[in-house]
Amino acid sequence: MFSIQAVQEALVEAGLDGWLLYDFRGSNLLARRVLGIPNDRFHSRRWYYWIPARGEPRKLVHQIEQSALEGLGLPGAGTVYLRWQELEAGVAGLVKGSRRIAMEYSPRNGNPYVSRVDGGTLELVRSLGVEVLSSGDLIQRFEARWDAEQWDLHLRATRVTRAAFDHAFAAMAKAVRSRGEVTETEIQNEIMAFFKQHGVTCDHPPIVGVGPHSGDPHYSPDAKNPGIIREGDFVLVDLWAKVDHPKGVYSDLTRTCFIGNTVPPVYSAIFDVVARARDAAIERVRSAFGRGEKLMGYQVDDACREVIEAAGMGRYFCHRTGHSIGRETHGNGANMDNLETHETRLVMPATCFSVEPGIYQDAFGVRSEVNVFVHPDGRVEVTGDPQTEITPVLRDF
Repeated sequence: MFSIQAVQEALVEAGLDGWLLYDFRGSNLLARRVLGIPNDRFHSRRWYYWIPARGEPRKLVHQIEQSALEGLGLPGAGTVYLRWQELEAGVAGLVKGSRRIAMEYSPRNGNPYVSRVDGGTLELVRSLGVEVLSSGDLIQRFEARWDAEQWDLHLRATRVTRAAFDHAFAAMAKAVRSRGEVTETEIQNEIMAFFKQHGVTCDHPPIVGVGPHSGDPHYSPDAKNPGIIREGDFVLVDLWAKVDHPKGVYSDLTRTCFIGNTVPPVYSAIFDVVARARDAAIERVRSAFGRGEKLMGYQVDDACREVIEAAGMGRYFCHRTGHSIGRETHGNGANMDNLETHETRLVMPATCFSVEPGIYQDAFGVRSEVNVFVHPDGRVEVTGDPQTEITPVLRDF
């Protein structure tokens, strides 16, 4: 999706004079992604790539790494620096005549997912009389949006992640019936083996949390002292995977189950609140795109959080509503967040994100997670088959 023409059109639309991309030793993953720099290409010296709203792009590279931006199909003449004074003069030459430019920066580090440029570099650029604005929406426009192949890869991954829940729940039921119990890590290993068998991969193993462990949003089973799952227990499973392909993107889902034939009301009552909050967030996205309304990530979080607050459970919803999904589980597009950050990036067509409200108490926690993809034409599609009730595994498996 990246092309100089497309970037320049976006810059004109945003009223920006240019976009200054900068990296030092891999510190700016976003800039590297936008320019298509391979993960295994290492640079030990600073480089800059300037894309003006109009005119030819330009490069600034160190004398001993003059090929830093070569072989990527990036147009523009290059300036070579050696001494630090030449570097500073080179940066001045890149932005000369500009007033407002974009960099990977967020005011007051309000959005750390975007803030990749160090304070000293910002000081240098600002000393040249330039106003620096956040490139957050540019980044997701040229890095976080999916093409048709990635959408297909997501659907393939989703078929596996959705099936993995049935596999995990069946394994719990079988073990509890045959020997009375099973550990969290045994079920975790079952899921990982299922992923391998079906050609998907993940950056780290899934969450399997029983009882109080389900109340910890980022719980990780301890192989030396795992939780024991027995009849009468409540269990949360959060899993994520992508097709093992260079362009593979994640599916990230969460479901809950009860080790029994009938789910007690204490669990189902909380689930009902979470499910209504999840659906309110999805409806907020659908209604906005249906009306052609611009939508920011924080507004989706507000719609979701309002339901849980109204139920008197707001203090137990201790994380954002959702995160961007891409080649990493947590991608580089807009998050659905007005808790940890005030997410003012736009929810863009061709992007995917999770919707995963949760209520986390000491005894147990409920989360229901699906993925939402906004098609290029604005059509909103939910993947992951939203859970409508807690699964009673001894009844269903």
